[in-house]
Amino acid sequence: MTSQKPEGQKPSNLLGWATNRATRRAVISLVVFLVAWELVGRFVLTNKLFFAPPSAVVLAGISMWQSGDLQRDIIASFSAVAYGLALAIVVGIFLGILSGASRFFREYTELFVNGLYSTPLVAIAPILILWFGIGIASKVAVVFLMAIFPILISTAAGIRNTDSSLIEVARSFGATRTQIVRKVMVPAAVPFVITGIRLAIGRGIVGVVVGELFGARAGLGFLIFTSGQTFDVPALFLGVVILALAGVALTAAMKWVERRVAGWRRVEMSD
Repeated sequence: MTSQKPEGQKPSNLLGWATNRATRRAVISLVVFLVAWELVGRFVLTNKLFFAPPSAVVLAGISMWQSGDLQRDIIASFSAVAYGLALAIVVGIFLGILSGASRFFREYTELFVNGLYSTPLVAIAPILILWFGIGIASKVAVVFLMAIFPILISTAAGIRNTDSSLIEVARSFGATRTQIVRKVMVPAAVPFVITGIRLAIGRGIVGVVVGELFGARAGLGFLIFTSGQTFDVPALFLGVVILALAGVALTAAMKWVERRVAGWRRVEMSD
Protein backbone atom coordinates (compact mmCIF):
# COMPACT_ATOMS: atom_id res chain seq x y z
CA MET A 1 0.00 0.00 0.00
CA THR A 2 1.54 3.29 -1.03
CA SER A 3 1.07 6.53 0.82
CA GLN A 4 0.14 9.65 -1.07
CA LYS A 5 1.81 12.99 -0.47
CA PRO A 6 -0.59 15.31 1.38
CA GLU A 7 -1.82 18.23 -0.64
CA GLY A 8 0.25 21.36 -0.04
CA GLN A 9 3.26 19.46 1.28
CA LYS A 10 6.59 21.12 0.54
CA PRO A 11 8.85 19.56 -2.14
CA SER A 12 11.75 17.34 -1.17
CA ASN A 13 14.98 18.83 0.12
CA LEU A 14 16.66 18.11 -3.21
CA LEU A 15 14.42 20.66 -4.90
CA GLY A 16 14.01 22.93 -1.89
CA TRP A 17 16.69 25.33 -3.03
CA ALA A 18 14.80 25.97 -6.27
CA THR A 19 11.48 26.62 -4.58
CA ASN A 20 12.83 28.71 -1.70
CA ARG A 21 12.57 32.33 -2.77
CA ALA A 22 15.46 33.66 -0.69
CA THR A 23 17.81 30.88 -1.80
CA ARG A 24 16.82 31.28 -5.44
CA ARG A 25 17.48 35.01 -5.35
CA ALA A 26 20.84 34.50 -3.64
CA VAL A 27 21.92 31.96 -6.28
CA ILE A 28 20.84 34.23 -9.12
CA SER A 29 22.70 37.22 -7.68
CA LEU A 30 25.82 35.10 -7.15
CA VAL A 31 25.77 33.82 -10.74
CA VAL A 32 25.30 37.33 -12.11
CA PHE A 33 28.16 38.60 -9.96
CA LEU A 34 30.54 35.83 -11.06
CA VAL A 35 29.69 36.30 -14.73
CA ALA A 36 30.19 40.06 -14.46
CA TRP A 37 33.48 39.53 -12.60
CA GLU A 38 34.73 37.13 -15.29
CA LEU A 39 33.78 39.48 -18.13
CA VAL A 40 35.42 42.46 -16.46
CA GLY A 41 38.59 40.46 -15.85
CA ARG A 42 38.77 39.27 -19.43
CA PHE A 43 37.68 42.32 -21.41
CA VAL A 44 37.98 45.44 -19.23
CA LEU A 45 40.68 45.11 -16.58
CA THR A 46 43.00 42.87 -18.53
CA ASN A 47 46.21 43.79 -16.69
CA LYS A 48 46.95 40.66 -14.63
CA LEU A 49 49.07 42.65 -12.18
CA PHE A 50 45.98 44.43 -10.86
CA PHE A 51 42.98 42.17 -11.44
CA ALA A 52 42.12 38.49 -11.88
CA PRO A 53 38.92 36.82 -13.16
CA PRO A 54 37.30 33.96 -11.21
CA SER A 55 38.75 31.36 -13.57
CA ALA A 56 42.28 32.47 -12.70
CA VAL A 57 41.42 32.43 -8.99
CA VAL A 58 40.11 28.86 -9.27
CA LEU A 59 43.25 27.72 -11.09
CA ALA A 60 45.41 29.33 -8.39
CA GLY A 61 43.37 27.55 -5.73
CA ILE A 62 43.79 24.17 -7.44
CA SER A 63 47.52 24.69 -7.73
CA MET A 64 47.93 25.73 -4.09
CA TRP A 65 45.70 22.87 -2.92
CA GLN A 66 47.82 20.34 -4.78
CA SER A 67 50.97 21.74 -3.18
CA GLY A 68 49.41 21.67 0.29
CA ASP A 69 49.98 25.38 0.94
CA LEU A 70 46.28 26.28 0.84
CA GLN A 71 45.29 23.67 3.44
CA ARG A 72 48.02 24.95 5.76
CA ASP A 73 46.83 28.55 5.45
CA ILE A 74 43.15 27.65 5.92
CA ILE A 75 43.86 25.57 9.03
CA ALA A 76 46.05 28.28 10.54
CA SER A 77 43.48 31.04 10.06
CA PHE A 78 40.33 29.20 11.00
CA SER A 79 41.90 27.56 14.04
CA ALA A 80 42.57 31.04 15.40
CA VAL A 81 39.06 32.21 14.45
CA ALA A 82 37.45 29.18 16.09
CA TYR A 83 39.38 29.50 19.37
CA GLY A 84 39.00 33.28 19.52
CA LEU A 85 35.27 33.25 18.75
CA ALA A 86 34.58 30.43 21.21
CA LEU A 87 36.35 32.32 23.97
CA ALA A 88 34.62 35.58 23.02
CA ILE A 89 31.19 33.91 23.05
CA VAL A 90 31.65 32.40 26.51
CA VAL A 91 33.17 35.50 28.13
CA GLY A 92 30.98 37.97 26.20
CA ILE A 93 27.71 36.28 27.14
CA PHE A 94 28.75 35.97 30.79
CA LEU A 95 29.80 39.62 31.07
CA GLY A 96 26.78 40.73 29.04
CA ILE A 97 24.40 39.00 31.44
CA LEU A 98 26.14 40.61 34.39
CA SER A 99 26.09 44.02 32.72
CA GLY A 100 22.43 43.77 31.78
CA ALA A 101 21.18 42.33 35.06
CA SER A 102 23.35 44.23 37.56
CA ARG A 103 23.37 48.01 37.65
CA PHE A 104 26.26 47.83 40.11
CA PHE A 105 28.43 45.87 37.65
CA ARG A 106 27.35 48.00 34.68
CA GLU A 107 28.18 51.32 36.33
CA TYR A 108 31.67 50.13 37.17
CA THR A 109 32.47 48.62 33.76
CA GLU A 110 30.47 50.58 31.16
CA LEU A 111 33.17 53.21 30.78
CA PHE A 112 35.80 50.59 29.92
CA VAL A 113 33.50 48.66 27.58
CA ASN A 114 32.56 51.78 25.61
CA GLY A 115 36.15 52.95 25.52
CA LEU A 116 37.59 49.66 24.31
CA TYR A 117 34.78 49.11 21.81
CA SER A 118 35.45 52.49 20.17
CA THR A 119 39.22 51.96 20.21
CA PRO A 120 40.72 50.69 16.93
CA LEU A 121 41.82 47.39 18.41
CA VAL A 122 43.69 46.48 15.22
CA ALA A 123 46.20 49.11 16.28
CA ILE A 124 47.23 47.00 19.27
CA ALA A 125 47.80 43.87 17.18
CA PRO A 126 51.58 44.53 17.02
CA ILE A 127 51.65 44.72 20.83
CA LEU A 128 49.80 41.42 21.14
CA ILE A 129 52.25 39.83 18.72
CA LEU A 130 55.13 41.10 20.86
CA TRP A 131 53.47 39.64 23.96
CA PHE A 132 52.34 36.29 22.56
CA GLY A 133 54.69 35.78 19.60
CA ILE A 134 53.84 35.14 15.96
CA GLY A 135 52.14 31.82 16.67
CA ILE A 136 48.44 31.13 17.05
CA ALA A 137 48.16 32.66 20.53
CA SER A 138 48.50 36.24 19.29
CA LYS A 139 45.90 35.66 16.55
CA VAL A 140 43.47 34.17 19.08
CA ALA A 141 43.98 37.23 21.29
CA VAL A 142 43.25 39.62 18.41
CA VAL A 143 40.13 37.69 17.37
CA PHE A 144 38.94 37.59 20.97
CA LEU A 145 39.30 41.35 21.46
CA MET A 146 37.64 42.10 18.14
CA ALA A 147 34.71 39.74 18.72
CA ILE A 148 33.85 40.05 22.40
CA PHE A 149 32.33 43.53 22.44
CA PRO A 150 29.46 43.00 19.96
CA ILE A 151 28.46 39.91 21.93
CA LEU A 152 28.76 41.65 25.30
CA ILE A 153 26.85 44.75 24.23
CA SER A 154 24.09 42.82 22.43
CA THR A 155 23.63 40.42 25.34
CA ALA A 156 23.39 43.28 27.83
CA ALA A 157 20.86 45.06 25.60
CA GLY A 158 18.78 41.91 25.36
CA ILE A 159 18.76 41.47 29.14
CA ARG A 160 17.76 45.10 29.73
CA ASN A 161 15.02 44.99 27.07
CA THR A 162 13.21 42.01 28.53
CA ASP A 163 9.45 42.59 28.53
CA SER A 164 8.59 44.04 31.93
CA SER A 165 5.29 42.14 32.02
CA LEU A 166 7.19 38.85 31.92
CA ILE A 167 9.30 39.95 34.87
CA GLU A 168 6.22 41.02 36.82
CA VAL A 169 4.54 37.68 36.19
CA ALA A 170 7.64 35.85 37.42
CA ARG A 171 7.73 38.01 40.55
CA SER A 172 4.05 37.37 41.21
CA PHE A 173 4.82 33.66 41.34
CA GLY A 174 7.56 34.27 43.89
CA ALA A 175 10.59 33.92 41.61
CA THR A 176 13.89 35.09 43.03
CA ARG A 177 16.17 37.56 41.27
CA THR A 178 18.44 34.73 40.11
CA GLN A 179 15.48 32.74 38.78
CA ILE A 180 14.17 35.78 36.89
CA VAL A 181 17.56 36.30 35.25
CA ARG A 182 18.02 32.62 34.40
CA LYS A 183 14.48 31.70 33.32
CA VAL A 184 13.09 34.98 31.97
CA MET A 185 15.81 37.44 30.98
CA VAL A 186 18.33 35.05 29.43
CA PRO A 187 15.79 33.26 27.16
CA ALA A 188 14.37 36.64 26.11
CA ALA A 189 17.87 37.83 25.22
CA VAL A 190 18.69 34.88 22.93
CA PRO A 191 17.90 36.75 19.66
CA PHE A 192 20.10 39.63 20.80
CA VAL A 193 22.91 37.21 21.66
CA ILE A 194 22.73 35.57 18.25
CA THR A 195 22.78 38.98 16.57
CA GLY A 196 25.88 39.85 18.57
CA ILE A 197 27.56 36.61 17.53
CA ARG A 198 26.75 37.29 13.88
CA LEU A 199 28.40 40.71 14.17
CA ALA A 200 31.34 39.15 16.01
CA ILE A 201 31.97 36.67 13.21
CA GLY A 202 32.85 39.43 10.75
CA ARG A 203 35.00 41.26 13.27
CA GLY A 204 36.76 38.03 14.20
CA ILE A 205 37.65 37.28 10.58
CA VAL A 206 38.99 40.82 10.20
CA GLY A 207 40.97 40.33 13.41
CA VAL A 208 42.72 37.17 12.28
CA VAL A 209 43.68 38.77 8.96
CA VAL A 210 45.10 41.83 10.74
CA GLY A 211 47.04 39.63 13.12
CA GLU A 212 48.51 37.63 10.25
CA LEU A 213 49.41 40.77 8.33
CA PHE A 214 51.60 41.97 11.20
CA GLY A 215 53.35 38.68 11.81
CA ALA A 216 52.69 35.05 10.91
CA ARG A 217 54.20 31.97 9.35
CA ALA A 218 50.98 30.84 7.70
CA GLY A 219 47.35 31.84 7.28
CA LEU A 220 45.06 33.49 4.77
CA GLY A 221 46.13 36.95 5.94
CA PHE A 222 49.74 35.87 5.44
CA LEU A 223 48.76 34.59 1.97
CA ILE A 224 47.12 37.91 1.08
CA PHE A 225 50.14 39.88 2.32
CA THR A 226 52.76 37.79 0.50
CA SER A 227 50.67 37.66 -2.68
CA GLY A 228 50.37 41.44 -2.69
CA GLN A 229 54.11 41.80 -2.25
CA THR A 230 54.79 39.48 -5.21
CA PHE A 231 51.90 40.76 -7.40
CA ASP A 232 50.29 37.30 -7.39
CA VAL A 233 46.80 38.71 -7.84
CA PRO A 234 44.94 35.37 -8.31
CA ALA A 235 46.32 34.07 -5.00
CA LEU A 236 45.46 37.38 -3.32
CA PHE A 237 41.87 37.18 -4.57
CA LEU A 238 41.76 33.54 -3.50
CA GLY A 239 42.49 34.46 0.10
CA VAL A 240 39.86 37.20 0.07
CA VAL A 241 37.23 34.91 -1.49
CA ILE A 242 37.83 32.13 1.05
CA LEU A 243 37.46 34.58 3.92
CA ALA A 244 34.26 36.00 2.40
CA LEU A 245 32.80 32.52 1.90
CA ALA A 246 33.68 31.63 5.47
CA GLY A 247 31.85 34.70 6.72
CA VAL A 248 28.78 33.83 4.64
CA ALA A 249 28.81 30.21 5.84
CA LEU A 250 29.20 31.11 9.51
CA THR A 251 26.46 33.75 9.29
CA ALA A 252 24.13 31.24 7.61
CA ALA A 253 24.92 28.77 10.39
CA MET A 254 23.95 31.36 13.00
CA LYS A 255 20.67 32.02 11.14
CA TRP A 256 19.96 28.29 11.33
CA VAL A 257 20.73 28.30 15.05
CA GLU A 258 18.41 31.28 15.51
CA ARG A 259 15.57 29.47 13.76
CA ARG A 260 16.13 26.45 15.98
CA VAL A 261 16.43 28.15 19.37
CA ALA A 262 14.52 31.40 18.88
CA GLY A 263 12.03 30.76 16.10
CA TRP A 264 9.28 32.21 18.27
CA ARG A 265 10.94 35.66 17.99
CA ARG A 266 11.66 35.48 14.26
CA VAL A 267 9.79 37.98 12.15
CA GLU A 268 9.55 37.44 8.40
CA MET A 269 9.74 40.50 6.21
CA SER A 270 7.40 40.75 3.26
CA ASP A 271 8.31 42.00 -0.19
